[in-house]
Amino acid sequence: MMGGFGLGAKFEYWPVVWMVILLFNMLPNDHAAFAFTHNDSVPDWVRDAAKEPLPIYPPNTDAVILLLEDTYTVNLDGKAVEHYREVIKILRPQGRDYGVVTVPFNKDSKVNYVHVWSIGPDGHEYDVKDSDIREVGSYDNTALYDDYKAKYSEPPGRDPGGVIAYEYEQKCLPYLNEQNFSIQQAIPIHKQTLTLQLPQDFEYRDVWKGHSEISATSLGNNSWRWELQDIPGINVHDIPMHPSAYALMARMTIHYFGPSIPNATRGDWKTEGELVTRLNSDRIAPTPDITAKALELTAGKTDFYDKAMAIAQYTQKFRYYDIELGIGGLQPHYAEDIYKHQYGDCKDHATILTAMLAAVGIHATAVIVDHRRGVISPDDPSQTGDHEIAAIEIPGGYNSPKLHSVVTTKEGKRFLIFDPTWAYIPFGDIEWNLQGSYGLLADGEHSQVIQIPVLSPEESHVIHKGKFSVQPDGTLTGTVSSSYFGDISENWRHTFIQESKDKQNAAVDKWLGEFFPDFKLNNYSASDVAELNKDMQLQLDFKANAYARKMGQFLLVRPRVVGSIVYPLDTAKRKYPIELGDASMISDDYLIDLPDGYGVDDLPDPVRIDKGFASYESKTEVQGHAVHYTRTFEMRAVELPADKYDDLRHLMEAIGNDERSEVILKKLP
Repeated sequence: MMGGFGLGAKFEYWPVVWMVILLFNMLPNDHAAFAFTHNDSVPDWVRDAAKEPLPIYPPNTDAVILLLEDTYTVNLDGKAVEHYREVIKILRPQGRDYGVVTVPFNKDSKVNYVHVWSIGPDGHEYDVKDSDIREVGSYDNTALYDDYKAKYSEPPGRDPGGVIAYEYEQKCLPYLNEQNFSIQQAIPIHKQTLTLQLPQDFEYRDVWKGHSEISATSLGNNSWRWELQDIPGINVHDIPMHPSAYALMARMTIHYFGPSIPNATRGDWKTEGELVTRLNSDRIAPTPDITAKALELTAGKTDFYDKAMAIAQYTQKFRYYDIELGIGGLQPHYAEDIYKHQYGDCKDHATILTAMLAAVGIHATAVIVDHRRGVISPDDPSQTGDHEIAAIEIPGGYNSPKLHSVVTTKEGKRFLIFDPTWAYIPFGDIEWNLQGSYGLLADGEHSQVIQIPVLSPEESHVIHKGKFSVQPDGTLTGTVSSSYFGDISENWRHTFIQESKDKQNAAVDKWLGEFFPDFKLNNYSASDVAELNKDMQLQLDFKANAYARKMGQFLLVRPRVVGSIVYPLDTAKRKYPIELGDASMISDDYLIDLPDGYGVDDLPDPVRIDKGFASYESKTEVQGHAVHYTRTFEMRAVELPADKYDDLRHLMEAIGNDERSEVILKKLP
């Protein structure tokens, strides 16, 4: 579902870059031979960078960018050429991959040349021959065809102490007049500069995310330079519940404009949205076939929700594949072709939904988002984003409790935000990773940045209800009935709709195995799996051996039979925000019949804790000759600031203790 909204900025190619590396590493290893060259083979700017004294970095720093120089030269016709230099020093064996050189391109961003050098830890210098710089294709199993390629090299000397350097010149995408400058990456950057060279009658505007604004130095002749030094890396690999590293990285976007590009974006959300609107405008027209199908789907329906839902659920079933050539990374295919072939990428799904809704008099438009919450910032108007969804205008005065992902624009219009590529989300809701994030509502002159709402926990819930009995030997038998709705139901719905019976059996066994070391599944059933607006039901009948622990005359029984809520946390001081996933509600209700000859000797204490962003409550009671355990957990937020980590840890510790607690049964005299 991700991708399909390609961008011109170099760091937007990163997913493609790593796919290229994965693919290339599968090739025969005949590309590793390089001839040793003389000591005058490496340019002076590489040697100078290699001699730079460096700050002291944390011991887990894999590599450092010694020098990064990026120059954008804009021509009179508005088209730009990029000249890029980078020097990297490997600090640990784990940093060898940072020395792999990959320069992505497509048919509209031709690479004029690439040069690669390296200095081994022993001081030997290498000049990588042009014949050793391969051209490889990307690997993306959702793409029927794309024209993404890369210049690729694995230079020698990529060991601790080794230095890798490269430079290239490349044409920038001709249909964008903005460039993203990633001023922060996964590893530290010692020195970096960005130079912008403009024609005399051009202007620029720079916008910043995650970093204080730095004024450019004028070099004369309408040339400008920004300089930064010692920017720390964003390393989140060992941090639990971390946001996307890309969401944390600082960046600057430069917009340049002049007489030759009258429709240029100008560093504001309005012109950004107008660009998307122009790209989509002639693609969303409903053809007679599309209109006929839309009318068929909505026949007899007069309510806005019912009509829009019928069309939305139809487009959700279109297959997700994409064909991206050049501007196809930004522009959808024609609605007519999408309807004919019944497949497309995210832009195509939003386009066919928009066209079909238009056929029945409902206005909809595109929203550019990113699947990584926090990547799009209201402070950085740009085409940053990797996904396109839809905004469906709600008629004035219309209200329905079924519409949840609703935003109100500055003009007072209300839009339902919906993703037709998300196959298991009910109409009216939006998937978890987009909740709380920002997006570009592309609606012509009314284009603007919007924030997608965080839904109530009830919109993503699971309710477990179980009836069990414990035998004197510790065996537990019984049934559990679970109701799943919203995002939390996605994995189970996918399993029972898309997977084979063997994989369904394995999924159920794996889930039960998380709670019982020794069990036998008697039977199970699933219902309402494809009814997205209903709770999916899963019923399990099983036996768990040695569930209760015998200790002399006592029998210890865990009242929390199935289900676990505890998040993986550590004790380190928190630096980055906490990614919680989705707002959700989990409820358990278990009745456990006691074995004959036993009574309750002790019960766990009730738990009640509310941290504002989340709450938890549990209670264990005696009910006749049975133990009744109930608990409810609500997560109301999707992300927390770092200073809330102790509160979250305290909450998880309380939940973990409750999940491990046991009822003590005593043998009656």
